[in-house]
Amino acid sequence: MTKVEQDARLDRAGDRLQKAVLGTLRPRRLRDLLHGVTLGHPLHPAMVQVPVGAWISAAVLDLMPGQRRPATMLVGLGTASAVPAAIAGLNDWAALARDQRRVGLVHAAANTVGLTLYAGSLAARLSGRHGVGRALGFLGLSTVSLGAYIGGHLAYKQGAQVNQSISELRRMTDGWHSLADMATLPQRTLITREVDDDISVILYRHGDEVTVMLERCPHQSGPLGEGEVQEIDGHACVVCPWHGSAFRLNGGEVVQGPSGNDQQILPTRIQNGVLQTRLP
Repeated sequence: MTKVEQDARLDRAGDRLQKAVLGTLRPRRLRDLLHGVTLGHPLHPAMVQVPVGAWISAAVLDLMPGQRRPATMLVGLGTASAVPAAIAGLNDWAALARDQRRVGLVHAAANTVGLTLYAGSLAARLSGRHGVGRALGFLGLSTVSLGAYIGGHLAYKQGAQVNQSISELRRMTDGWHSLADMATLPQRTLITREVDDDISVILYRHGDEVTVMLERCPHQSGPLGEGEVQEIDGHACVVCPWHGSAFRLNGGEVVQGPSGNDQQILPTRIQNGVLQTRLP
């Protein structure tokens, strides 16, 4: 898998596919929907549960006598539901870093082969060739299992679509931390401060209310402190300067992808005119 991450030969095909995906999925609302922005959680990993669950269940039924009809129905359900899951995955993939896209390309290729095998399995079953259908189904399950393994590497080793900022909380010590004198904080301006000397947060004052938010963007660790404040759907939001993810400054909810995760807001209090924050 490390060799795949470093294999620049994959970039030619990957760059062409990325261009095609971005050219096809043009509307931002569509891309945000596929990223899982409305959920505050990536959509693709949730969607793949349906085809994977259906295909595994079909494989179990294929090992039992007299279960041709329900097995065929499950293969059909898995094949049909794999298509929107794949579209959501491609949408996420197009916003990843180059080394992640290389692994994601192999992940997509394995799943495409698996989906093709399951489509053939479904066609064979519907035509009465259940032995061929079962054989193609087991081959398909083996192939998509390989794809799932590669997807696990992409998520857990490379951190694709994983909240990149949440690890900052694990390094923050307990108790209240002083950040700034309230009198020095300007209105509606992003200010960057540090907690425990190396955990960066952003401050945003609106009237007497101050938001303290982790600075690292959940998507690819972009510096939110260097982003712009924009009003989106009536809410002040910080927009990541790297890939354009946007988060509400009054709650941390993601309102614009490619991030599918909300951003962490920290509790605050004022003590003797000093703004303080702590772990949630």
